[in-house]
Amino acid sequence: MQGLYGPFTLTERVVQKIWLRGDFDRTRLVLTDGRPLEIRTLGAWNLLGGPDFRGAQLVIGGESVTGDVEVHFHAADWRAHRHQTDRAYDHVALHVVLFPPGSGERSAVRGDGRAMPTLVLLPLLHRDLEEYASDDALEAITARDEWEKFAGLAAAPAAELPGLLRAKAGERWRQKVRFSKMRIERVGWTAAAHCTALEILGYRHNRAAMLTVATKYPLEAWRDGVEVARIYEESGALWQTQGVRPANHPLVRLRQYQAWVAAHPDWPERLRRMAETLPAGGLEARPTAFARRTLELRLRREAFARDLIGGAVGGTRLDNLVCDGLLPLLAAESGRDAAALWFHWFLGDVPGQVRKALPKLGVAGRGAAPLCQGWAQGLLGWVLAHDARASR
Repeated sequence: MQGLYGPFTLTERVVQKIWLRGDFDRTRLVLTDGRPLEIRTLGAWNLLGGPDFRGAQLVIGGESVTGDVEVHFHAADWRAHRHQTDRAYDHVALHVVLFPPGSGERSAVRGDGRAMPTLVLLPLLHRDLEEYASDDALEAITARDEWEKFAGLAAAPAAELPGLLRAKAGERWRQKVRFSKMRIERVGWTAAAHCTALEILGYRHNRAAMLTVATKYPLEAWRDGVEVARIYEESGALWQTQGVRPANHPLVRLRQYQAWVAAHPDWPERLRRMAETLPAGGLEARPTAFARRTLELRLRREAFARDLIGGAVGGTRLDNLVCDGLLPLLAAESGRDAAALWFHWFLGDVPGQVRKALPKLGVAGRGAAPLCQGWAQGLLGWVLAHDARASR
């Protein structure tokens, strides 16, 4: 697909993962025929033949329904794949499509001739499609050795590598600021900051679940005092805990946010005031060691941890909070340039293969420049562009 900064690849499997994780607004589900939809369970992901999800529990127009779910890009894909003549799809209760049907386009029809209830995902997504594609690329890098893919980058002239990765990092930064601006325009500054913080604390596995919690329990509720254990229990079906490290367990992250709000209930306003301390731009292309000294990044990191978060979050998760959420929010709200801070900021949580690839490329680490957010984001941007070219 064509994105804001160039082509990117989005597979149908990514759309299936969006459904699997409930990574969309579940508070305003309406089918294409106008009936309301409530999701009680999303179904079991079927990686074999047949419908994509088995045994989902739904409420369609007030009627409880148990059946399968099929996921496509377009409503027409149902007929293109000849599902209407395949008995394996006779129990599909819901057709989930990413893009709205075209004018006059018919809904999918089951083998018995009945129109399929259809839900369009695109207007319900929490993030833009490029962000979902980025997440999928990160998971792919995490799951297997990607040096063969990175080796294609290593074939480029060494003198050109830094400029190439800086350009890709710049695209990633502008994309994050653009999304933050859209979120602020949609829900306002305080809600945008609140949603962003909980989303990033959810890490990759529980971002969608944390956004659901953020919507149901706005910042005012946390200021008044919430029962974290009850929030966790009542959202039980949303959480993914398999393969999640103890430090990233959603209950741990919810308690961290509770401590954060208790320390600084006005933290979104504190963040907004930090815009006054943003430095002038122009240091993105300077060496990281020099830029960190000039920008006093260690002192700024301590200020984020102490004056904004009250010591509730530290380590690499703090760095991800700053780079994935807080700096883009600040730039979007104030119009000030925070690109240099973001590029040279400390690395945070990244897949081990990215951390290993940068020294192999000679860009950062092992006697070269310090590892930083910008080089990692630039490498990820290159991977996305590489995948898009390879899929043509």
